[in-house]
Amino acid sequence: MAQSFLFSIAESVLGKLGSLALEEFFLAWGLENDLEKIRESLKVIKAVLLDAEQQLSLNPRIEIWLENLKQVLYDAEDVVDEFKCEALRRKVVKSGNTTRKVRRFFSSSNPLAFRFRMGHKLKQIRERVDEIAALKSKFGLTERIFDRPVIHREREMTHSFVDASNVIGRDQARDNIVEMLQHVDGENVSIVPIVGIGGLGKTTLAKLVYNDQRVATLFELKLWVCVSDVFELDKVIIKILKSASPDKQYLDMGIDELQRSLREALNGRKYLLILDDVWSEDPRKWLELKTLLMGGANGSKIVVTTRSNRVAEIMGTVSPQNLSLLPHGDCLSLFFKCAFKEYEVKQNPNLTTIGEEIVRKCKGVPLAVITLGSLLYSVTDELEWEFIRDSEIWELKQKENDILPALRLSYEHLPSYLKRCFAYCSIFPKDYQLDDIELVYLWMANGLVQSSNENQELEDVGFRYFKELCSRCFFQDFFEYYGNVKCKMHDLIHDLALSITQNECSMFLDSTQQIAKSVRHVSFPHPESLPKDVPKSLQNLECMRTICFINERREGISSEMFIKTCCSRFQYLRVLGLSDSSFEELPASIGNLKHLKYLSLWRNSNIKRLPNSICKLQSLQTLLLCHCRNLQELPKDIRCMINLRFLWITTHQKYFPTGGIGCLKSLRFLLITECHNLEHLFEDMQGLKKLRKLVIFGCRRLISLPQSIKCLTTLDTLCIARCENLELRMEEGEETQFSLQRLELRWLPKIVDFPKWLIRGSTNSLKVLKVDKCNNLRELPNCLQNMASHPEVRIINCPKLNNNPLQKAEEAAPSTSLS
Repeated sequence: MAQSFLFSIAESVLGKLGSLALEEFFLAWGLENDLEKIRESLKVIKAVLLDAEQQLSLNPRIEIWLENLKQVLYDAEDVVDEFKCEALRRKVVKSGNTTRKVRRFFSSSNPLAFRFRMGHKLKQIRERVDEIAALKSKFGLTERIFDRPVIHREREMTHSFVDASNVIGRDQARDNIVEMLQHVDGENVSIVPIVGIGGLGKTTLAKLVYNDQRVATLFELKLWVCVSDVFELDKVIIKILKSASPDKQYLDMGIDELQRSLREALNGRKYLLILDDVWSEDPRKWLELKTLLMGGANGSKIVVTTRSNRVAEIMGTVSPQNLSLLPHGDCLSLFFKCAFKEYEVKQNPNLTTIGEEIVRKCKGVPLAVITLGSLLYSVTDELEWEFIRDSEIWELKQKENDILPALRLSYEHLPSYLKRCFAYCSIFPKDYQLDDIELVYLWMANGLVQSSNENQELEDVGFRYFKELCSRCFFQDFFEYYGNVKCKMHDLIHDLALSITQNECSMFLDSTQQIAKSVRHVSFPHPESLPKDVPKSLQNLECMRTICFINERREGISSEMFIKTCCSRFQYLRVLGLSDSSFEELPASIGNLKHLKYLSLWRNSNIKRLPNSICKLQSLQTLLLCHCRNLQELPKDIRCMINLRFLWITTHQKYFPTGGIGCLKSLRFLLITECHNLEHLFEDMQGLKKLRKLVIFGCRRLISLPQSIKCLTTLDTLCIARCENLELRMEEGEETQFSLQRLELRWLPKIVDFPKWLIRGSTNSLKVLKVDKCNNLRELPNCLQNMASHPEVRIINCPKLNNNPLQKAEEAAPSTSLS
């Protein structure tokens, strides 16, 4: 078995208790004895955790013991973090770049009262830990060493289109459906259902058909829509329209206007529409939509994927394609393709034999085969393979065709730090499009990303976690956008996440829902159904760490009372995600959330100003103010947010003053988007000592960049787009001090000569170069010639470009290709 979930939490708490800064606190206040006793007791408990988890099925009282331990560990973490918050507050007060007024603003804490209160809390934690440690002997638990090595494996992530060569055993099913699409019958629009249990590959088969060359020439319009378990007419229409015209906005349209737009989009056109993952068995809902879809040209087709035969009966106009279990031989081929590199299969006859036995237990379900094959990728220890084959999880009572045991095995085999990160993903609704950087900063906010190496960036550790989960097939449907990776979870993987974290994470669906007291992370996928205030069933959960509004419909909270209650009741919040909210004022009490590390006001189009008290959030790592189209300016004391690492802003400001953003020495990612009035950036950019990524997008009045941008020594990614008046000329003199790995320039009509200063120190480091729609660009520097062999170099839609050294290099070396 992989490391215990609790083991990771215990390690995290022990690591924090051992920090030098905290030891100085405890020593100065005479609390070192309590600290040492807590540490010793936790070490003893940690040593028996593996044995405790293995005895769960034999003694149900151990489950209660482990649950109590988890709550104590979380409470201990809250106490430790409170000391860290106090240390950060003192750092701001002592810093030399704040005025007396600002120091007074941050000096409200009474040190004697704080010392007394925290001493009492620490004593309570010590007593609870001692009590739990004493119980371990009653259960006869013995110490075990966590000696299973953690194997870091990475594979290239796939995109959302399916490579036919990677799909095994579905050629006949694909050809059957393609033949149906080619057949012209009397129906104006024919509907072809694909039916099968979860994990059989219905969506993969639909993608195979959708991208088949024989289909490409049949239809004028191809549309892909994931319906999922919510079949609401307006939502489905919007998804279809977005697939037809991705750049248009439909969210503000009423149902009549949406219906008219859909009829116009399809009128007289021969189309192929994929309705993926349909669950609703209500024939009335389908008939409402079907009426709108009948306006296409003769020969239009709709392909529906579903687990329900009833859905197929309601929607289909032809016999359904019933997707069968994958034959054993095909399952073996698929498993070995995932578990071995091509040349390794014949070199490992013993592993091959064990693999055959594992595949039989997957019962012909491709998702189970792929998940376990990926789990064992690059693992050569026979004991590891035998552990998977012989696990007791296969013997758990399960429904017919249930593949959760196979997926559960994959989860159990994760190292503990990945278990916690994966479990946290259950707060997202099904079919939600995840973003790698969003995930990493949410994990960081909850203390799930740990590094023992001070020189290792937490972001890099978090991105490595993400890639590991990708390589183990916990995420799918990848695509890249401005250097970020977006993806989704298969709905069965999502079910797995929900099953393992039901007492810690919860999606709140309506006000009558009862929530377990142990829940610390809550998301609201249907904010429109919430009352004005926080439901009573949630108000007692004072140890809440995450509250967020997440859905694909861009619906958020409008009640200011709800936000005020969150600020007053949930003092230990780490994440407050208020995306798509429509309230006009953020309460001043937001400054009381001293543990808060992640705050999102993404797409709040009503808020005009932020209270200056927001600057008291010294623990804050992520602040998302993007698409806040009416936000007048940033708070004046933003420089006091000394822990901020990720800032994304949209404001009405003409310029950013010095002594503001430029003082954020911890900032790693800065995104300035759609600031339509912005003419100048801040001049003290050299203060951003750790900035790694700078994105400037949609700032149409921006004229120039400050000279100090050359001093961003750690900058590795620069993306500038849709800045119509921006000239990238720079005075000669000071040398450029950064070495870029990624440079993107798009829709910049003022560029005539390529700005050489941008790449002067980057000719050896640059891996990605994308120049697009720079209509007046005439020349590229010759130093770019050595980039011709890079696969991620794209210079496109630049009609006036005269000399292209990349093309010259390609002509000189015919074997080199440009993408």
